[in-house]
Amino acid sequence: MANITAHAPWQLRRAAEIVHHGGVIAYPTEAVYGLGCNPNDSLAVSHLLAIKQRSIDKGLILIAAEFVQLEPYIGEISKSIYQKIEKSWPGPVTWLLPKAEHTPAWLCGKHDKIAVRVTAHPIAAALCRACDSALVSTSANRDGQAPARNSLAVRRKLRGIDKIVHGTTGGLAQPSAIIDALSGQVIRATKT
Repeated sequence: MANITAHAPWQLRRAAEIVHHGGVIAYPTEAVYGLGCNPNDSLAVSHLLAIKQRSIDKGLILIAAEFVQLEPYIGEISKSIYQKIEKSWPGPVTWLLPKAEHTPAWLCGKHDKIAVRVTAHPIAAALCRACDSALVSTSANRDGQAPARNSLAVRRKLRGIDKIVHGTTGGLAQPSAIIDALSGQVIRATKT
């Protein structure tokens, strides 16, 4: 799993400052490097989408260190749904859940659900704690291309990122599974 180096506390503080000031960061996740920003900042999300060359209609994933960081974006869910998702977290499972009424449209795209995950990756979780919020998390690549798996690949493939947080990914072969919590439909499977 990922190593947090001796300089990581400074890296994390600096990354959080950048996020709070509307910047876009890259960081390791369970399988690939991710791009992240403040989910409530429409300009930051627009910049992130421009870097990826991704349509806003597709929607984005939010990651968090704890479920409480995701609660503002999630609509009402039953106790049984909560128990089902709680069993998989922290971990590499992204759940599609009903979005809260005030969830920004730029996060969900054309969908009526929000994609959320409590990450098990120590650096990604530490970033969420340093930011004191959930983060947008989408693979570090141009839409349709292979995602970056290390910081050098991020630097080579993408322009316009304000900070790269260095570290190793969690070793999964593919990005997180995506499952619709209400229907049980697997949107994207993952392998270890």
